[in-house]
Amino acid sequence: MGTLVILDILGGAALLLWGLHMVQTGIMRAFGSQLRRFLSGALGNRVAAFGAGLGLTALLQSSTATGLMTASFAAEGLVGLVPALAIMLGANVGTTLIVQVLSFNITAVAPVLFVVGLVSFRSGSRTMLKDLGRVAIGVGLMLLALHILIDTLAPAENAPAARTVLAALTSDPTLCIILAGIVTWAVHSSVATVLLTMSLAFSHFVTPEAALALVLGANLGSAVNPLFEGTRRGDRASYRVPLGNLVNRLVGVVLVTPFLPEIANFLQTLQPDMAKMTAQFHIALNVGLAALFLPLLSPMAALLARLIPDSPRSNDPSAPKYLDVNELDTPSLALADAARETLRAGDVVESMLRKVMQALKGGDRALIAEISAMDNTVDRLDEAIKLYLTRLTRGTLDERESRRAMEIISFTINLEHIGDIIDKNLNELAAKKNKRGLSFSEAGAAELEAFHKDVLDSLRMAFGVFMSGDVADARRLLAEKTRLRNAERLAAEHHLERLREGRPETLETTSLHLDVLRDMRRIHSHICAAAYPVLEAAGVATTAEESQAASRVLTPLGAAKSVTE
Repeated sequence: MGTLVILDILGGAALLLWGLHMVQTGIMRAFGSQLRRFLSGALGNRVAAFGAGLGLTALLQSSTATGLMTASFAAEGLVGLVPALAIMLGANVGTTLIVQVLSFNITAVAPVLFVVGLVSFRSGSRTMLKDLGRVAIGVGLMLLALHILIDTLAPAENAPAARTVLAALTSDPTLCIILAGIVTWAVHSSVATVLLTMSLAFSHFVTPEAALALVLGANLGSAVNPLFEGTRRGDRASYRVPLGNLVNRLVGVVLVTPFLPEIANFLQTLQPDMAKMTAQFHIALNVGLAALFLPLLSPMAALLARLIPDSPRSNDPSAPKYLDVNELDTPSLALADAARETLRAGDVVESMLRKVMQALKGGDRALIAEISAMDNTVDRLDEAIKLYLTRLTRGTLDERESRRAMEIISFTINLEHIGDIIDKNLNELAAKKNKRGLSFSEAGAAELEAFHKDVLDSLRMAFGVFMSGDVADARRLLAEKTRLRNAERLAAEHHLERLREGRPETLETTSLHLDVLRDMRRIHSHICAAAYPVLEAAGVATTAEESQAASRVLTPLGAAKSVTE
């Protein structure tokens, strides 16, 4: 009998966790980017930040998720330490609200939530309605889990084996705090731990004092996850917010633990219902800690800044700046981060393209070496972006998100190819020209510069197409491909005319001149590849040649994914 009770408790707890997960992911998919903007815009003072943290966590039902987001903001320098700590105080209060609501018997609502959620979730392609259906199903699962736990524990109240195990585990308040802290850290949810504690308390499996101690442990355990997951390796400042939050919780545990028997007796006189008493203690604890620490955040922030100084700034340009692993659970945010990093790689490629023309004109050896180093930067960023998106695509993405991930990978691959052409071809041509002391003819140099300017203009247009997905701009980009092909043919004809005239500079540089034209045309082809995914997504018809080019663009995507995996 005792073994079955333990198994039922574990099953109910697992169902509760899954319901919480569905609520959190549904909210983040429906409102992830809006919530991020809301959080970043409500940081004018500590009171507003406290309210933002409370509201966001009440929606997400996860102070851990809010903590990870806040730690990310603080690490990027987008939010000061005082508002970030205030957000965490609000998050700690916000996570108690669902517990307070579920302390009342609203299990009868679960079937309605399941029906509404299922109809919404199966409504077709991904929409906000589908995400909200996921939320409804998640809340229904939480209610069902609580019903299972209570129904399981009520008749098992007199089961000797189960009672003996739980009595041994909860006999000492310190042991209860440690046990609940470990469980909360493992499941990433203080809500689940507190709701499970409420079920145990309601069925008298734990004493009132043990129930309160378990709540203390749940609050302590929820502050541990952001300390490990919300920090960035090598960035000391990213530890300040989660460490400050952990200190707040530790202070609360230390202050309250010695008085647990008295507090338990007092609360029982006010609220005989053990489940409601547990929920009310949970909210009172966090409200009390918020009232205690809100006025003290400034000196606390100063102390944290002194104890954890900023890390030395990295001068490595190949280190990713925007690929935040904490946002992989929110595809919209992770895709935005990957797009920002891709544009950063694009800036490096644009700089390479500008500098290589200077090298071709002037033959500066230092500039040639600088271009090679920049190509290494592009290669490393390309690898980091593909690995990041590979991790993202291992999760559940809808069709639109999967398509965007493939667009980013495609553009990144083409940028890497452009960098290789500049480094391995144009840069080597510049080195050869410098070594032999050659010079282009005045007319030939003017043609190359005009051709180069057109390629640069197309690269900037491709950046706009990549970010906006505008079909008209994509069409214009492909039109530039045809125009540039004609320009290349015309420039080659002019070059041959100068050869027939026997101009010395043209004779000496004929091979270099034609090779530069060919390589810049190849670069332009990779640039124009940004248009194909946009036109394909919009269902715009393309010519047979464009369709073949699009298939060539999309071919490396599967290979790139398999390599990165």
